[in-house]
Amino acid sequence: MSADNLEIRTYRSLDELETLRANWNELLESYPLATTFSTPEWLIPWWRSFGRSLGKDQQLLVAGFFDAPSRLVALAPLSLTRIRIATAVSLRLLRLMGDGSHDSDNLDLPVRPGFEDRFAESLLHYLQNQRSLWDFCELNTIPPQSPGVNAFRQLLEREKWIVIENSRPASAIALPAAWEAYLKQLSSKERGKIGLRSRRLEKKYKVRIRKSVEGAEIDSLLQTLYELHGKHWRLRGMPGTLHSPARRHFYGELARLLSERSRLEFWMLELNEKVVAAQFGLRHGTTVFSLQEGFDPDYAADSVGYVLRSQVLKQLIADGIRRYDFLGGTDESKLRWGAEPGHYLDLRFARPFSTGAAYLRTQQYAGRSKSWLRRNLPETVWQILHKTNVGIRRREKKAGSTQNAAE
Repeated sequence: MSADNLEIRTYRSLDELETLRANWNELLESYPLATTFSTPEWLIPWWRSFGRSLGKDQQLLVAGFFDAPSRLVALAPLSLTRIRIATAVSLRLLRLMGDGSHDSDNLDLPVRPGFEDRFAESLLHYLQNQRSLWDFCELNTIPPQSPGVNAFRQLLEREKWIVIENSRPASAIALPAAWEAYLKQLSSKERGKIGLRSRRLEKKYKVRIRKSVEGAEIDSLLQTLYELHGKHWRLRGMPGTLHSPARRHFYGELARLLSERSRLEFWMLELNEKVVAAQFGLRHGTTVFSLQEGFDPDYAADSVGYVLRSQVLKQLIADGIRRYDFLGGTDESKLRWGAEPGHYLDLRFARPFSTGAAYLRTQQYAGRSKSWLRRNLPETVWQILHKTNVGIRRREKKAGSTQNAAE
């Protein structure tokens, strides 16, 4: 298909996507907001690990937009799945490849500068032609300044589609060119803690902080990260997030690919030759994304996680990194490092007068009603209603799981 002279090609398998890799990387080199989360190194391993584990109905529907036979000017890495909205009712959801496992942030629709409007018109044309495949769409954790998404969102509103926007918190540190300048961004209390805790650790132990640079050790270091992360969360009565076989498979493939391209920031803190803290980060250009971390709770009193972060930041600044991105969340533990609050955009939309539009309108009304009830009902009444609603959702989820197992 084509719209406004842009040729649209659909990719429905990983083998087909692999043929796009060179064009894909060239597009990202021209896209100012490119991040690790839009690269084939992230999305292809993600699909290999989670594409089927998230549901048997998962399908790829990646759309490439070309203005010449070999020049990719925009990419919409989409996928299809089916979600249950009631015990016996399901809808077809169109969403970004990478969404659904709670691993991906900064998902995007990368567009070569100058092609935003043509891309938006072409994408709308494409989705209209594919309307038999989907009921509604969710584009989650989008950077709010994304040129392609903003052009597309404005077009949806002009065409009177049903559009619902929400935001979710995020945070990142803008790093200066020198460590001393960064320290001045912090409170005097934090500056003192960084020096004090590092010196105290060096008096008690033989301290070594290092970055993994050899692919041969990645598997063993990942296993250490899993153990540290799990040990910390088990003490709190929870499994954490790194026990999943699919996630471990994903991290293993991702780490090897990024290491080959010098884009892996995998740091360890060793005390007396024992790894007691680890940080798993992703480098893209002058940005590092902090993805996962873990520390041994037996050394909590030594603030090993705190010391490791401070020394990693010091080295990253020296290496020319100018942004340290905590991804989702704006909790105090991030803000004290000088992180500035930000947000991601979640965009949901559907065709006018469609089943998906009716569903989104219902969800929107329910959300507004819930907010009104929360503001106006007495606390005791609200708690009773809330607990009742939670119980209903749990029973429906259990019923749905039982039915899925039977199928």
